[in-house]
Amino acid sequence: MHELVARRTSTFTESVIREMTRIAQLHEAVNLAQGFPDFPMPEPMKDAAATAIHADINQYAVTWGSSALRLGIAEKYRRWYGMDVSPEREITVTCGATEAMAAVFLALLDPGDEVIVFEPFYENYGPDAVLAGATPVFVPLEPPHWTFDPDRLRKAVTRRTKAIVVNTPHNPTGRVLTRAECDVIAELARERDLWVFTDEIYEHIRYAGEHHPLATWPGMRERTVTISGLSKTFSCTGWRLGYAIAPEAQTAAIRKVHDFLTVGAPAPLQAAGAVGMAFDADYYNHLALDYRARRAMMVDALDAAGFTFTVPEGAYYILADFSALSDDDDVTFAKWMCEEVGVATVPGSSFYHDKALGRKLVRFAFCKKFETLRRAGDRLARIRS
Repeated sequence: MHELVARRTSTFTESVIREMTRIAQLHEAVNLAQGFPDFPMPEPMKDAAATAIHADINQYAVTWGSSALRLGIAEKYRRWYGMDVSPEREITVTCGATEAMAAVFLALLDPGDEVIVFEPFYENYGPDAVLAGATPVFVPLEPPHWTFDPDRLRKAVTRRTKAIVVNTPHNPTGRVLTRAECDVIAELARERDLWVFTDEIYEHIRYAGEHHPLATWPGMRERTVTISGLSKTFSCTGWRLGYAIAPEAQTAAIRKVHDFLTVGAPAPLQAAGAVGMAFDADYYNHLALDYRARRAMMVDALDAAGFTFTVPEGAYYILADFSALSDDDDVTFAKWMCEEVGVATVPGSSFYHDKALGRKLVRFAFCKKFETLRRAGDRLARIRS
């Protein structure tokens, strides 16, 4: 009898992050596991979505994205980063940045290719490589400051290496890469003729450093695929609006894959997304300041509870070490936290290919209302009591 499932599915698990959300709901725990806000998204975008629905913008948009949203994305990149992007030939709107990355892997990597991934990593990158038939090669971000060794990165490149995945600001560590680190990656990509796939979904959630889109480096525009989306910037993770910016030839391939994966992102939400893309700098400044205050609350609560960690420079996560609190492994500790303390986290091993490297770590997400974070802090205080 034939195997009942494809062998590739045995090489990765379901999302641990989404699993922890289900466990949180079961135990009525404060969900600091999955990175979705529990506060409202901007009213103008909600109004625009409702208006679009009532205006009967409810059928398929252009497969690779509505004209208004692609124009808005192109204008945003011109305004913020000085990038000249063609909305007609270089932008593909997808069902979230997650689909964008999967489509890019499938469009640009062949079976047998290798792709370098910095570790710890967002859990989707490994399965993306597997689904494309490629092999992920991991280069460590070394604690406590989560920096990489340039020599180790260079040594990871082989004749089969096709691409490097760069995520900054970084999930789960909160690291923001410096200009010097981006120089190293760009130099290596040019020297070894590599693609760079950048996950920039947290680009506007920063507390230190600047965001450096690698596509703006000399000689990198033609070898970079820039991936981002609206989910985090506009607190609308359920809308599933992401995009990939790539040179014309590669965009054509990405669009073909995207078409047969999902056909297209929701049309009325794309209309509303175009409104968000026109927000001025004041919106982004407030976004970063509000998250800075949330970060301060989370840092204080974790410090008081006895966790050790590096304060994040960007994104909205803290990867914390619980060694001083328990001898358990990360999965056992996370489930105990959920059931007995009433706070849900993500086991650190889900961010590592060698699970042992994350066995004393858990990730907290602080993209929550201040009252939610206070409630979590009160519960975390019980750990030492």
